[in-house]
Amino acid sequence: MAKISVFGIGYVGVVSAACLARDGHQVIAVDVDPGKIKSINAGLTPIVENGLDELIENAVKAGKLEATSDVQYAIDNTEVSFIAVGTPSAPDGSVGLVYVTDVCENIGKALANKDAFHSVVIRSTIVPGSCETACIPTLEEFSGKKAGVDFGMGYYPEFLRESTAIEDYYDPGLIVFGAMDEGTARILTDINKDLPCDINVVDLRTAEMVKYCSNTWRAVKVTYANEIGNIAKACGLDGQKVMEILTSDTKAIVSKYFMRPGFAFGGSCLPKDVRALRHLAREKGIKAHLLEATLEANEAQIQRAEQMVMESGANKVGFVGVAFKAGTDDLRESPLATLAGRLIEKGIEVSIYDPYVQEAYDSHTPGAGRGNDVIPNLQGRIVADLDGMINDAGALVVGNVYENTVERLSEAAKTRKVVDLTRFSKELTSDGTYEGICW
Repeated sequence: MAKISVFGIGYVGVVSAACLARDGHQVIAVDVDPGKIKSINAGLTPIVENGLDELIENAVKAGKLEATSDVQYAIDNTEVSFIAVGTPSAPDGSVGLVYVTDVCENIGKALANKDAFHSVVIRSTIVPGSCETACIPTLEEFSGKKAGVDFGMGYYPEFLRESTAIEDYYDPGLIVFGAMDEGTARILTDINKDLPCDINVVDLRTAEMVKYCSNTWRAVKVTYANEIGNIAKACGLDGQKVMEILTSDTKAIVSKYFMRPGFAFGGSCLPKDVRALRHLAREKGIKAHLLEATLEANEAQIQRAEQMVMESGANKVGFVGVAFKAGTDDLRESPLATLAGRLIEKGIEVSIYDPYVQEAYDSHTPGAGRGNDVIPNLQGRIVADLDGMINDAGALVVGNVYENTVERLSEAAKTRKVVDLTRFSKELTSDGTYEGICW
């Protein structure tokens, strides 16, 4: 069992402290509010949350939980400190770090007087890079010690929902944390090891980013549901009924298939259906902000890829894949075809390796090249020799993954410009010669 101090007796801090104490850890809650301190030491909850009053009462009676305003006492009597103070928006909309850095300053001063190794773990919601640019420098300045060497450092976001926080704590959908040192990683792993969820150990910035992605994704889902509800009502339909049926589809709607960063969406369904629903909304006098933004963002992703290719300076570009996805010869509204067409218009010589489109032409399928209205002389640009195309091209655009291409493309990425729109190998990240569109 660990000895843990929790700084900030707000919603996240007090729930975390109570649950940690229930699990057998020795917990000291720290705050500047004497009312909250008095409440906890009396075995009472300072906030309203289902089941929390009983947890705190039992933890205090068992001697597992106490509260104080004495920072030095908390640091001296624990081995790890969780910072769970608020990060309200600054006037310009940026994350407000003043409470976090104030606590870091106080902890840093206390660490200066402690010889034993101590870990500091941020639980507050902070944007990627905040630990490195604000928290760590503050701790190092006031402690005179080095993060990851003289004291431990980690970022461990919470995903607790008000009114179901205790349930969420013990049945999490996601556990992720970043740690600079093995000691901090070990403590956080031990705290979570018995929970029914995979533990993701990453770097500090990735953990910070995951927290923001989780919260903003929830906001996007609420906005989407509201937008669909508004359109449905304008059509005389029950928006909640529509969404209840939609979300019963766990194969596509709730799956991770479409949550993979990469290139723009295309094909015979998604582009036209988003446009059609947007048009219906306009007819009904409904402002479909999210649908409008979806089409704008999709076009922007194509433009982003175009810019990446143009910046390579290549006059000859080889495409690996041109159909809207691998495994088909369908070019209807393929963003890869759109990209190729735009490059051709700019005078760039484009050749294409796509085994499925080639198969359609070779077998004289009546629908060969179906959906293409942007690439001139498509059949003449199709090549069967991948190695020849790689050697001849100044840059390569990888739009679809074909198993037989991965090894050769990985080798090519060492010597020539490769713009990867799909991520044919998870071993590669942008490094100059190789450039992924989202990684």
